[in-house]
Order: sequence, then C-alpha cells, then structure tokens
Amino acid sequence: MAKCDICGKAVAFGIQVSHSHRRSNRTFKPNVKRVKAIVNGTPKRVYACTRCLRSGKVQRAV
Repeated sequence: MAKCDICGKAVAFGIQVSHSHRRSNRTFKPNVKRVKAIVNGTPKRVYACTRCLRSGKVQRAV
C-alpha cells in the first residue's frame, strides 16, 4: 500500500546501525496520503506522496 501512484516511490530497505554498531534491517516508508485527484479528466481516489502533493504534480478534485 505504501506506494505513490504518481511517481512510484515505494518502501525502501536499509540497515539500522546502533551505537555499538549492531546492525538490523529496517524499512523506509514514504509519506503517502489517499487523496481525490483528477486522473484522465475524472475524479479518482489515488495514493500520492506528500512530495508530489507539495510540488503540484497532483491536481486535487474538490
């Protein structure tokens, strides 16, 4: 679910390193919101990351 329908940003994986340098897996989830947007001229509910919303890549439907 954590995937932007506009830019395709999805969950990324990395390694969490503690102060004692023990390493464990972790995930980076994008900040995705469910918004009503204009897609191909019709309003539709899509998942969009906040960066796409802020930069104006998503035309919001009222």
